[in-house]
Amino acid sequence: MDHIEIPYIEGDGAGEDIWHASREVLEETVLKAYEGTKKLVWIPLLAGQKAFDRTGNLLPEETVDTVKRYKVAIKGPLTTPIGGGFRSANVHLRQVLDLYVCLRPIRYFPGLPSPLKKPEGVDLIICRENTEDIYKGIEWKEGSNEALALLAFLKEKMGVALARDTGLGVKPISRTGTARFARWVIEYAVKNRRKSITVVHKGNIMKYTEGAFREWAYDVAREFEEYVVFDVEDGKISFNDRIADNMFMQVILKPEDYDILLCPNLNGDYLSDACAGLIGGLGVAPGANIGDHAAIFEPTHGSAPMYAGKDLSNPTSFLLSGAMMFRHMGLGRAAQLLERAIEETIGRKIVTYDLARQMDGVTPVRCSVFGEEVKKRLVQGAGT
Repeated sequence: MDHIEIPYIEGDGAGEDIWHASREVLEETVLKAYEGTKKLVWIPLLAGQKAFDRTGNLLPEETVDTVKRYKVAIKGPLTTPIGGGFRSANVHLRQVLDLYVCLRPIRYFPGLPSPLKKPEGVDLIICRENTEDIYKGIEWKEGSNEALALLAFLKEKMGVALARDTGLGVKPISRTGTARFARWVIEYAVKNRRKSITVVHKGNIMKYTEGAFREWAYDVAREFEEYVVFDVEDGKISFNDRIADNMFMQVILKPEDYDILLCPNLNGDYLSDACAGLIGGLGVAPGANIGDHAAIFEPTHGSAPMYAGKDLSNPTSFLLSGAMMFRHMGLGRAAQLLERAIEETIGRKIVTYDLARQMDGVTPVRCSVFGEEVKKRLVQGAGT
């Protein structure tokens, strides 16, 4: 038997419930897909609040070193305090491993609740640059010595006068970071035979950050003239762009017109949550953070501490992230089997609370029960 070792981070809050509901499902998927010739072996790692409570370190070196060594990991959500406390463990993990691509597929399948009349048109992949923009965390508190010094510099050297009680932040977007990200996305689109790429930006206002992001993405796209066109041509990838606020309207009114959204960090974060709302919510929205040397797969949603230990949260996002991980590792048969089992389960209106409350006449099941139902369909050979 081929033992496949995968590091995992259980996560904070509801992460424990989600992991316990998903672990056996992921294991059964691989056993079923490869007729018992392959088996998953888990390597537990610490990060986030649990790591901080046990070691005083938000992201232990052992965790980072292990992910680097295995080049892949799956994780639950990690707690990020608002307005204080430590910096986001999620963001720090992406930056320290240089996971510069955030990949978030948003796809409707039958049975999911949706505010749209024709949700079957939703099949988007949001590609979010993962290491730059405001997520660099470069900011200074109002009234601090640093903020006052920068305010004085802006006034004296740049002719920009702002109130002394202004908090300040820096929004860095580089040509180098944008180019490597855009190149990765275009290569992904070519490999996976996607139909279009839309750059989402606010370049009409932020001309030298998001406007430059647009220009640099187009520069890279011109290197792929064999595959990319800037209008419409059968058999090639259409490359275009939209202003960010207009894009929010477009994904609601005409989602079927869009395929891959190529976004700077903040826009991609906003859009992935908004688009998840078109297919029932973040509970069914998977994600991946990918670099040249490692990849981490995780649900898009947060840790939901209010639901911790209550067996209520939806494990679908985590399971679909597992399917993405399988595909990334070359286990495409397992990915397909798992996705079909999840679709069949939801298609039978077996759903957790977050989806059931949007549906008429549906009684929710617990997180653990949903996992058991998916596993049951794997055992029965769903999708074979």
